[in-house]
Amino acid sequence: MLDHGHDLASVRDATDRLLTAAAKLDNASAAGPSRLPGWTRGHVLAHLARNADALVNVLRGRPMYASGDARDADIERDAPRPIDVQLADLRDSAARFQETGAAPADWSRTVELRNGVTDSASMVPFRRWAEVELHHVDLGIGYELEDLPTEFSEREIDFLAERFSGHPGVTAARLTDAARAWRTGREATEPEVTVSGPAPELLGWLAGRRDGSGLTVEGGSLPALPPL
Repeated sequence: MLDHGHDLASVRDATDRLLTAAAKLDNASAAGPSRLPGWTRGHVLAHLARNADALVNVLRGRPMYASGDARDADIERDAPRPIDVQLADLRDSAARFQETGAAPADWSRTVELRNGVTDSASMVPFRRWAEVELHHVDLGIGYELEDLPTEFSEREIDFLAERFSGHPGVTAARLTDAARAWRTGREATEPEVTVSGPAPELLGWLAGRRDGSGLTVEGGSLPALPPL
């Protein structure tokens, strides 16, 4: 069973780590490129703030974003702001998310995210945790996939392997970090390839943050993954 209270606490801790690290940025470095193509660090910070508010909408039964265009426009609008404004916005939006998450609710209910995707309300805190952790890495300010909490890395690999499970365009694969194993890709009686390597490398590949060059593939080529 998912423990949304545990995940909300993990979101808070991850947000604190990100805010502490980002507080060392100045306006020039915040305007510099992140690791996400076409996005500055300001874009990443703006996205994180607006995503917190969007997930508040989800938990309150409202549309996550008014539209895809509105989401993108809000990020572009907020990206150039001074770093102190960015951090205050991220801190305040994170507090709104925590406040909403602390309210009594039916966490077993189904909620709607973007593009018609639905999930259990109990998964929303973990989804926010993933946003904060992975985008902290995307800032390129010294926090790497190897620094992620072990629990988060294992659960995010679970989540992404399941996301690609049954996808007809993804080679049926067994993934392993030597301690654990996962299945992903199209339906098959047996995996077509085995992909092995450290958990940060597996996660980086599944999440589109690394090219898979740190992984070992047996039985064929590294499966091509669709964008997230």
